[in-house]
Amino acid sequence: MSTRNRVKYIHEGKFVAEVAVELIEDESAWSPYLSLDDAEKLEDVRAALARGDVGTASKQARVYTLQPVAASR
Repeated sequence: MSTRNRVKYIHEGKFVAEVAVELIEDESAWSPYLSLDDAEKLEDVRAALARGDVGTASKQARVYTLQPVAASR
């Protein structure tokens, strides 16, 4: 079994969070997969962003706001 670090992105409303997780690789058909702790971390960040609680989300992730860009002709 081996692990590798990756960044997962969560988009919720006008926010995007960059969450560091560890993917677990082994010989099973489910590989690669997340640990339960990392899966819960992703869900906690998503829930915090959904309710607009950027402070809580930013404790576990880097949080960005999205802004629309006006197209020029």
